[in-house]
Amino acid sequence: MSNLGNKNKKNLNRQVFLFLLFSIFYLLLSTVAFAQTEDERMAELRAEIERLEQQAEQFRGSIAQEQAEAKTLQGEIAKINSQIKYLENQISLTGSKIKKTGIEIGGVETHISTTQEKINSQKNAISQTILFLNRQETEGLLTLLLKNNNISDFLRQEHYANSLNANLLALIDDLRDTKSELEDQKSDLEAKKGDLESMKQQQSSQKVSLGGTKSEKDGLLKETKGQEAAYQKMLEEVELKQSLFFTELKELETKIIQGGLYILRIQAENLPKKGTDLFRWPEDNYRTTQVYGCTAYARCKRASGPYGGKIHNGMDIKVGYGTPIKAIGDGEIIANGKNDGWGNWIAIKHPPYNLVSLYGHMSAFEFLRVGTQVKAGEVIGYEGSTGFSTGSHVHLSIYKEFFTYINEKNGQLYFNYDNTIDPRDYLP
Repeated sequence: MSNLGNKNKKNLNRQVFLFLLFSIFYLLLSTVAFAQTEDERMAELRAEIERLEQQAEQFRGSIAQEQAEAKTLQGEIAKINSQIKYLENQISLTGSKIKKTGIEIGGVETHISTTQEKINSQKNAISQTILFLNRQETEGLLTLLLKNNNISDFLRQEHYANSLNANLLALIDDLRDTKSELEDQKSDLEAKKGDLESMKQQQSSQKVSLGGTKSEKDGLLKETKGQEAAYQKMLEEVELKQSLFFTELKELETKIIQGGLYILRIQAENLPKKGTDLFRWPEDNYRTTQVYGCTAYARCKRASGPYGGKIHNGMDIKVGYGTPIKAIGDGEIIANGKNDGWGNWIAIKHPPYNLVSLYGHMSAFEFLRVGTQVKAGEVIGYEGSTGFSTGSHVHLSIYKEFFTYINEKNGQLYFNYDNTIDPRDYLP
């Protein structure tokens, strides 16, 4: 009977061992085959991303050079063409990163599936052990003792089965932890992919915005037949219209204030001391083209100045046509529109002080309605040259009192010019 017991024990050991060995071998083969395919695709994408990033660096250098030289209409068009090429490059680069992240997600999903298969394999092995233990319990102690030479053989067999079962349970716990970590990694990669897809959509919007600006400049080039003298004269006419606009604006504001004919009126309260970092700049890597106050361009001591004799009530900064414009702080969009002077504009109220930030001359809005809550750094539009503007930039004003009203002459939504503060008081 002892030979039969030993034989049963050996058969069980061999079955469990062969089952585990086959399962692990199969899983290793499938993992290696997938890893080879994944590694090849990842290597190709890494090479593509590296090439596009090198190309992007060349475009950035070209744009920076043309930025300094773009003092003519043809120079502006050349700069826009470079920016369009750069955006196309960025769209391709983002697309490659999305593909790379997709492959990484696929790899993690495969590892999760492989881990689950290992868990299932170990569960099957545990089932075999449980069957063995159950058979021992069913046969009864006397029968089991008769199958073995002595109690020592029986106890060794019992100990082996229990030990194997404990080890397999510990392995399952480890595999479950690994699966949980892989699922967290997959969630992070999916969030990253979502961010990249959102970035690609924004880049496509920028490209559309640049295309529209280029069409405008091409039209001007055709209209002036490439004659820079004619183009410069057109710029002077824009400045004259700008001066007339702000002179009229001053008169309109006086009537609105006297009659209390506001549509919306926001008053800031309990402002912190100057130098407090409340906000962030609306563009990255920007260049300041006009500061706040009585600037050389504003000529604020002369009624014929471009702002009707007033100071420049904000800051003008630029990066290039179609650059994303971001909210300088958390807040609520309280008004937006388009008028002759400011072109496309958006106003945001920022708690807790109720300061209002105003962004003008945008080429296009992001699709955000009045009443929308925005976060600092969220894209609200794109840099442009709409309204009375002689070049692409974003005009940023910060108001301690802000109000809107309708100009009855043209039905456009206007806002006040005065009661602003220097944006640098609350920017880093």
